[in-house]
Amino acid sequence: MASEQNKEYFNNEAAAYDAKYAKTLDRIVEEIRARLDFIGVDWVDEDTGSGSVRLLDYACGTGVVSRALAPYTTQCVGIDLSENMAAQYNARAENQGLARDEMYAYQGNLLDPNDPDPREFSSFDFQLFDIAVVGLGFHHFDDPALAAQRLVERLRPGGVLLILDFLPHGKVVDEHHAASHTITHHGFSEEQIKKIFEDAGTGKDFALETIGVAFNEATEERPEEVRRQVFLARGTKD
Repeated sequence: MASEQNKEYFNNEAAAYDAKYAKTLDRIVEEIRARLDFIGVDWVDEDTGSGSVRLLDYACGTGVVSRALAPYTTQCVGIDLSENMAAQYNARAENQGLARDEMYAYQGNLLDPNDPDPREFSSFDFQLFDIAVVGLGFHHFDDPALAAQRLVERLRPGGVLLILDFLPHGKVVDEHHAASHTITHHGFSEEQIKKIFEDAGTGKDFALETIGVAFNEATEERPEEVRRQVFLARGTKD
């Protein structure tokens, strides 16, 4: 299964990940923050601090999506297959002076087909989120539709599912992409994502936008380059 390959790869990548992709990650943060209205959550007021927003960041990595949205939330909870990625997430949160109840990540898997409610994530602390996010993780999942369903189950009614991933693209050749063996989907069309959202119970107010971030890679068909364009999709739980 891809999950074990993902865990091994990202455990090895964790320590250098933020430095390696710094410019791209910074751009992603900017693009997300520019679309707060599009995402459609009743965010915490930056000036007064009023309101309450709990965010679940699945396949959180080092926490780029959490960092983008942390100023507008009261709590960010990360979960990642890779214990080293979760550790990097927590180190960055601690360095920013954030308490554990404000931003913290756990190692774990919500996508085991044989374990729909993992015991370590069965408490109220892991339920009734206002927003659940996957940032550039969907194309690594064996079953993205199952992922959406599992995350929506942890949203409160009216909560938002947010997916950041790639539009359809050519197959990336191994020598140009070290993580190629962990990729299970070569992007998603708007129609595919809309159906995933609808089947998971978040078809209400579905919207998808292409954002100003793209990854340029080589492919088998076009060794010189393939452009992997990033989209942001959102939907509201019925």
